[in-house]
Amino acid sequence: MEKALVTGGSGYVGGHLVDLLLREGYKVNATVRSLANPEKLKSLTELQARYPNQLELFEADLVRPGSFETAMKGCETVFHVASPFLLPEQIKDGQRELVDPALQGTRNVLGSVDACGSVTRVVLTSTVGAIFGDYIDVPTLQGNVLQECFFNTTSTVENNPYHYSKVVAEQEAWAICNRQKRWTMVAINPGLILGPTLTLSSDSGSLFLLDELLRGSFFYGAADFAFTYVDVRDVALAHLRAALNEKASGRYILAERGMISLFEMAKMIRPYHRKAYLLPRYQLPHWVIRLVGPFFGLTQEYIRHHLGIRFTVDNHRSVEELGIVYRSAEETLADHYRSWQAWRG
Repeated sequence: MEKALVTGGSGYVGGHLVDLLLREGYKVNATVRSLANPEKLKSLTELQARYPNQLELFEADLVRPGSFETAMKGCETVFHVASPFLLPEQIKDGQRELVDPALQGTRNVLGSVDACGSVTRVVLTSTVGAIFGDYIDVPTLQGNVLQECFFNTTSTVENNPYHYSKVVAEQEAWAICNRQKRWTMVAINPGLILGPTLTLSSDSGSLFLLDELLRGSFFYGAADFAFTYVDVRDVALAHLRAALNEKASGRYILAERGMISLFEMAKMIRPYHRKAYLLPRYQLPHWVIRLVGPFFGLTQEYIRHHLGIRFTVDNHRSVEELGIVYRSAEETLADHYRSWQAWRG
């Protein structure tokens, strides 16, 4: 069996990727932050039982040098998925919570790749946030079409620290890769990741956002904020295809061509939701958001740079070179809700 390492194996994307690799016959080493919490490892230990002798778990810390070396031994492919994703309202210290683990983690993982002679391919989980900072960047800098050739130049630790953490981490990864010739790298840049989760231990900002929507935080009405989006299962498949396709190179945007708003999500989920009254029935006028947004932590600058803005996603490389056939938003959101409901009982 070919052997692969998945960093962040207990996370939202990492869990689906581990599951897919096992189904495809790989031996998988998966790293987690701690082996001491059985509840957080439940989905992985269930996979160990289902696939005997195929999955081994290792403890690793993104900010501790050498932490991934043991888990990487004998692996041909490294999927570097581990990196924190938090929404603005979840962030207390952007440097400590996001930038340090993303950047140091990339250096540590790729430093171990350099030292591990068996690795020939790295697949890095990045984000569309490494391509643009604020939504206004896309119409003003990219002709209203999101394309892989751009890098985010406007985010900082103070302004959108998550996007900043991902752009500096991805740029560092390319710099490390380009200093050697033994292994190659592909970056996967997904939009907002939706769909069923295999674990509730993930701190993923996308799960946090949908949890807010599903439990009624926006019942009074939804702001006109839209997102690029993709199903988590399509993201996992893109990682595998990027590893298998020797011609795959560079960056791949993983997202549908169109964007989706919170209000549109609510309309799609309404037929399934057991308490549909919790979902917003109206999209709030822009003037209302400009008036009350600051009371909910939204600056006027953030509102100007995001509210009501739509752009098109150029995803042709993921379709043509990785063979991704994107699931519909209706399917993704229905499965996301059913998963959310099942985990909560």
